[in-house]
Order: sequence, then C-alpha cells, then structure tokens
Amino acid sequence: MNLDTFYSIVAGTCFALLGLWWTVMESRRDLLKDDQVRALAGGVYLSFLIPGAMSLGAQIGGENKLVWRSVFVIAALLGMYFTIRLIGSTRSLGRPGFFRRNRWFAILLYLFVLVLGAFPTLAAPTGLTAIQVEGFLLALLVLLGHGLAWEFMVETAPRG
Repeated sequence: MNLDTFYSIVAGTCFALLGLWWTVMESRRDLLKDDQVRALAGGVYLSFLIPGAMSLGAQIGGENKLVWRSVFVIAALLGMYFTIRLIGSTRSLGRPGFFRRNRWFAILLYLFVLVLGAFPTLAAPTGLTAIQVEGFLLALLVLLGHGLAWEFMVETAPRG
C-alpha cells in the first residue's frame, strides 16, 4: 500500500471515530458528570485525535521529512504526557478492564514514535523506513483506542 494512501485512511478513520465519539458522549451526558469518568472519555478522545494528527502531519510533510518527524515527536510527547496524567487521575476509578489496565502500553508506543521521529535511522534493521514503522505504531495506537472506547461503553455505568 502506498504510504500516502495509508496515512490518508488512518487520518480519515481517526477523525470519523472522533465524530462518532462526540455523538456517543452527547447521548450519554450522564457519564460526564463524574470527573474521573469524564477524564476517561477524554482519554478515548485523545486516543483517536493524536494518531489522526500524526497521520495528517505525515501527509502534509510529503517529501519533507522534517515536517512529519517534528509532528510525530511533538504528538508523541503530548500523548505520553496526557496518558501519564490520565493514568494518575483515574487510578481509583473502580476495577479497570484489560485495555485501561494496560494503558501504559500507549506510553511505550508513544515513546517508540518519539524515538523514531527523532532518530529515523533506528528503523534500518527492520528493513522498513521510519515512516513505515511509525505507521505500524499508529495502527496499534488506534487499536488501543478502540479497546478503550469499548471498555468505556460496556464497563462505565452511571452512578446512582
């Protein structure tokens, strides 16, 4: 698959999922009354927004590697920061499901995105370009977001 096509599909998918998530949250306003539950909803939102933004950066950059690398590094830093904050602020919110319990994996994925964005030659032993490896990492981030959205909807019930 052509990388432009791949990143175009990922960006479109992520932003479509954001729109669907807004619709879900609009129909389940009762879930947003609790600060920790609202933080989890925001975490799902960022699980699609950040990979979508990185995909746009990969497309906008075109042949200019500095553009996509800068976007990926900045987005990865933001992803790690917000994920660490989210884990800390929702630690006491009931028994987490598999995806929420392993949300640290997102930090690890963002770290890999950051390192490859900063040092793209590290992808050489894989036989792939850095932007190809980054695509694989973005796909994992989006899949993690799907799992988090599923858990949020099936495990989060309104209180009272």
